[in-house]
Amino acid sequence: MGGMSPVHWIIVAVVVLVLFGGRGKLSGLLGDAGKGIRAFREGLKDEGKPAPPADAAAKVEAPKEDARG
Repeated sequence: MGGMSPVHWIIVAVVVLVLFGGRGKLSGLLGDAGKGIRAFREGLKDEGKPAPPADAAAKVEAPKEDARG
């Protein structure tokens, strides 16, 4: 009941290789997760700010032309 069969050892070996094998796969995954969390938090901060009016670009006056001709 307390013994590990060869199938269990194979599963453990595969999990260890996936997590720690290669060039920092685990750190790469955690880094991507950290970037996602940071972007989510920034999105929450921006949620409380009012959006700029859509007509702001239209309110900018065009340069006036000289009447000299």
